[in-house]
Amino acid sequence: MSEAFTKSMARNIFYGGSLFFLLLFLALTFDTHGTIPERVNTAELTEEVAHGKEVWEENNCTGCHTLHGEGSFYAPELGNVYTRRGPEFIKSWIKAQPTGAPGRRQMPNFDLTEEELDALVAFLKWADEIDTADWPPNVEG
Repeated sequence: MSEAFTKSMARNIFYGGSLFFLLLFLALTFDTHGTIPERVNTAELTEEVAHGKEVWEENNCTGCHTLHGEGSFYAPELGNVYTRRGPEFIKSWIKAQPTGAPGRRQMPNFDLTEEELDALVAFLKWADEIDTADWPPNVEG
């Protein structure tokens, strides 16, 4: 390259690059907003699922667990627990806490009613059915 790099050239590269990445950002944002309705199963939102979310929040489940990668990493990821274990196991596990197994982290017993357990299982089922682009990356969360 025989000519010197000038301020004008640097300015053009800056503005051209900024415009390119702004357009790329807008295109990706548009694409994301277009695919969200297909990926989130809002048609399956029921009063029971909403109640299950309330139970989830009231008992601070994210204080220990993660749901689709959000929350704490003290206890297992629950984004696909419904597929992994099923509704009866989930209810039995919550009722049996704490297990008293030595050397294991212990989940407290929240003394949930059958209605609250059913709602929490419905919420976990709903969360399991969201298209998360294969998150968690393995079956065991």
